[in-house]
Amino acid sequence: MIKIIAVLCSLSSPANCHEQIVTTSDFADISTQSCLMGAPQLAEWMKEHPAERLAGWRCVIGKQDGRRT
Repeated sequence: MIKIIAVLCSLSSPANCHEQIVTTSDFADISTQSCLMGAPQLAEWMKEHPAERLAGWRCVIGKQDGRRT
């Protein structure tokens, strides 16, 4: 499984950032190469969330949940 995890910051409060799983290969056609190059899924997801700014993303392969505590 490949997951795209975005680092998102609120436009109204730029210091307020969090990680969010944008999609997984279970729901979209994601290859490791497309994920590393900025998968089109990120652009589509950002269109649906205009109040947030994409600060970065990472690709996770495997069962890791992507949350840091």
